[in-house]
Amino acid sequence: MRMMIGLVAMVMAGCATAPVVESVAAPVLATGGGLEGRWIVDLSTKPDEPYTKTMELKLAKDGTVAGSFYDSEILAGRWKLDRGRTCVSFRTTDGAGPYHTAACMVGAGVQGQTWAEHRNFLFNWNAVRE
Repeated sequence: MRMMIGLVAMVMAGCATAPVVESVAAPVLATGGGLEGRWIVDLSTKPDEPYTKTMELKLAKDGTVAGSFYDSEILAGRWKLDRGRTCVSFRTTDGAGPYHTAACMVGAGVQGQTWAEHRNFLFNWNAVRE
């Protein structure tokens, strides 16, 4: 009996000192940590020649992404809030081939990159809220 009481005490002590995992509030999850909405993407290659396009992200509770990027519909995509940041990854097309985009919230903005294998380029970009 004493052994059983000692075992219960050890288990209880372990539970009391176990790390607490913080849960993310439902409103934050529902809005993708602020990533949902319209963004102005800076695609400029030269500082004196501004070139911007719109990105619209609609984040569903099931982790899917819809919307548009660079005047193209998002065909497939996912988003996730994890490790203190919210990120998306999605695919669009220009009719000749796919564009794969990945981006994360950084502060009040978004930092991302787009890869187009058929065009042989990887482009890094930044975006601000519209």
